[in-house]
Amino acid sequence: MKKIMLSVIAVMCVAGFSSLSFAEDMGKMKGEMMGEMKGEMKGMKGETGEMKGEMKGEMKGMKGEMKGKHDEMKGEMKGKHDEMKGEMKSMKGEMGEMKGAMGK
Repeated sequence: MKKIMLSVIAVMCVAGFSSLSFAEDMGKMKGEMMGEMKGEMKGMKGETGEMKGEMKGEMKGMKGEMKGKHDEMKGEMKGKHDEMKGEMKSMKGEMGEMKGAMGK
């Protein structure tokens, strides 16, 4: 009976210690996995930051291109406007001459 009791107690002690070591191992694994996940998240943040920077650069380039086209068109329109203004003045002068000729 003593031998059976001793062997039962020995088995219980071994089982108790093994469950404690299992719990410790699980805790360590949890810590390692959390560390890996944090590292991966930081890596992903870096990638998104790079993509954001690239997109901003592309947008600035497109804005500059559009502004250049806008300024070019504005210059063309100003030239046409000035030309039309000159034509209107000359027509006004001709009208004045015609009125003067008719009035005399």
